[in-house]
Amino acid sequence: MARSWTLEDIPWDRLDRSQVNDDFVKIARAAALVEYNASDYADYLCSVFSDDPEFQEAARHWAEEEVQHGVALGEYARMLDPSFDYNERLAEFRSRVPIQVNAEESIRGSRAGELVARCMVEVGTSSFYTAMADATNEPVLEAIARRIATDEWQHYGLFYRNLKRYLESEQLPRHRRLMVALRRIAETEDDELACAYHTANTPDEPYDRKKALKAYSSRAYPLYHANHVEKAMAMIFKATGYQPRGLVSRGLTRAVTGFMQFRAQRRADAPAA
Repeated sequence: MARSWTLEDIPWDRLDRSQVNDDFVKIARAAALVEYNASDYADYLCSVFSDDPEFQEAARHWAEEEVQHGVALGEYARMLDPSFDYNERLAEFRSRVPIQVNAEESIRGSRAGELVARCMVEVGTSSFYTAMADATNEPVLEAIARRIATDEWQHYGLFYRNLKRYLESEQLPRHRRLMVALRRIAETEDDELACAYHTANTPDEPYDRKKALKAYSSRAYPLYHANHVEKAMAMIFKATGYQPRGLVSRGLTRAVTGFMQFRAQRRADAPAA
């Protein structure tokens, strides 16, 4: 399967340094490290789905696109700061956050649960890059973010289609799917993202997970607006089997939007280095 775009499609020559936002660059650096880690996640998925060659092929293609995301963001960071050594930071990050690539079964308890969790990851990334593209006025970053966001929406569709296929045999109830989804969303504040931010931006300082996470979220959360949250919530409910446009989902969308705005303001009031 061909990739939807390549690095040559990015208008690198349109870089406008007057529109560069340092906060956006810092979170883009962190994202560059996390995206590249998909190669190890593909190994993990192929191990979990060891008897499903069709899904394994799709997972390998997914990982190739994710790695390209990391390379594009890393190149953007290097253009702005030639001292940024993407390969060096990436090696350090991967040594700090190892992935169990030879797992015999999903850490989510079932293959359907694994696919729900993968859908949640794609919900988060597609929303993040859409929000970033909407927020930036810098042409190169916008072009990268738009292309990545499109890929991530498509990746959600990939995992969702396979989820429906596995639900035919595993019959994972929707309340259990919702629990898997909520746990995976909560993991966005685990070591992976905090470590990525630290490794990408403050590698010479001692690692402080809470400090790094606060530094990341105080920059990332303000990107989101109600339309980003609404679409993300609809995708979450779709993957967990609930009505995306129902009364409950509308109420939760308002609650989540308010919560993210609160967290953004709270962390903005206590800026991190």
